[in-house]
Amino acid sequence: MKNNKSLMRKAHFLGTKIRNLRKRNKLTMEDLSARCIKVNAEYAPSVSYLSMIERGKRVPSEEVLEIIATIFQKKPAWFLDDEKEEEAVTPIKKSIGGISGMALEPNFLFSNEILQIAIPEMLAQTGTTGRQFAHLLIRAHQEHHQNHFPDLERAAEQVGLKRLPLSLDDIIAITKNLGLVIKWFDKTPEGILASPDSYSEQAKNVVTSFFEPPNKIFVNKVMKKRQLRLKYDLAVHIGHCVLHDKNGMRNVLFAGQSPSDSWRERSDAYQTSIIDTQDILNAWRDFECSFFAGALLCPKVPFRQLLDSHGYEVNIGEKIDVSVSVAMRRMTAVSPYSHWHYFDAYSPGKLKAVYRGNGIPLPWGNMRIVEDPCQHWAIFRMMNTPATGSSSQISVMDVAGKPTIYCCESLNVKDIAGNNHVLCAGIDLNPAIEAQGKDAFALAENLKDACVDNGGSVAIPKGIKSDLSSVAKILNINWVERGIEKDARMICSRGISCPRKPSCYSAGECLSEE
Repeated sequence: MKNNKSLMRKAHFLGTKIRNLRKRNKLTMEDLSARCIKVNAEYAPSVSYLSMIERGKRVPSEEVLEIIATIFQKKPAWFLDDEKEEEAVTPIKKSIGGISGMALEPNFLFSNEILQIAIPEMLAQTGTTGRQFAHLLIRAHQEHHQNHFPDLERAAEQVGLKRLPLSLDDIIAITKNLGLVIKWFDKTPEGILASPDSYSEQAKNVVTSFFEPPNKIFVNKVMKKRQLRLKYDLAVHIGHCVLHDKNGMRNVLFAGQSPSDSWRERSDAYQTSIIDTQDILNAWRDFECSFFAGALLCPKVPFRQLLDSHGYEVNIGEKIDVSVSVAMRRMTAVSPYSHWHYFDAYSPGKLKAVYRGNGIPLPWGNMRIVEDPCQHWAIFRMMNTPATGSSSQISVMDVAGKPTIYCCESLNVKDIAGNNHVLCAGIDLNPAIEAQGKDAFALAENLKDACVDNGGSVAIPKGIKSDLSSVAKILNINWVERGIEKDARMICSRGISCPRKPSCYSAGECLSEE
């Protein structure tokens, strides 16, 4: 009885501490309840019971407190001391790309009139097309909002009713309800942007489907054997019809390397540096339809719960019949942790898709091939030494003069056009370290020094490993825990800034460790 009275007396601070930890890690009550079930289903508290604990209306049992302590990597006694929880740590949001807070002076140089003259000139001199610049604008907007687009989420949920999974029959039923008709082709019609052959193992890209106004979706017959891609394509076309009211635009989808590597390079329409307003509109609609498709196939709440119960494994798509690419991209949108990046990389150094919600520098370009990419990036290493299964890696890189710790999971796959490419999802660990009251930069600096002292890679020192393991368990991302068991690697954004001693580029080119 005495112990129970002691717990009752401390219940107010206990609830406040749990609430602060939950909010600091951006978990909802539902998220925390699901995490509790994963740790111990027998004693896991319900959402309503957690709410009463946080408000000091209930005192958790020893078993429940043990579960919560495990989730947040604290000792149970920490919740029961008389010290009030410190204020929630709110990491300062990084500048993502751009000019990192530089004052744009003199202001008159940034007037609309001057920019409208200067930007096309810059694009012409750098060989950047108006369409590429349009996609860069959209990507910057996406990264600025860290993949949070509630209007698109709601539109997809209204169509799919938050069902997970959606079968191919379900998707086809939705197309019919929208008055759409599916037609099949085995030879790409003339006038569609593609190579003459509709499918070839040697082709760089292949048209998979296209929407023809007012209501026809034409699908390549090769897709009959690629049902995951077929579901995605149909979901994209559904998005076009729902969001854009079948507005008469022909919407063409393809698989393979970026069109700028092949047919767009031969098309005068894509060589111009003139920024056409229609280019920007089409780029925005491309993004909207792609995001809608992901939200339709992986609705936010049920997919987030599925990810949480399986530790964010990248093969989670197998359980709901979606591709690894769709699953990875949706991770960045539904996770309570917002500091993600995603790459879809093709050899020898082209990024077909890029998302940098954590502001990580690009390892190479998605407009031009970079001559000195750092070969120690996980995607580059996997691209040059193909491996079965996925591979996790802890990396340290200087960003804006400060060391940052990243972890990623990469997977080597083959697209419909027969091209090998590497998919990579990763996170910036510094904000997660800071959220636990640790000095992220000091920890990253120590890990960087250890890497440099050991030629660029090192088994993570015991103290740092302990801190990172604690963070990995709180984030509940399995591949972060796996990455910690391997050597950490120094990486750089370009060879000229290589921090290794001796530099990988001392002989004029980056040397692989393998």
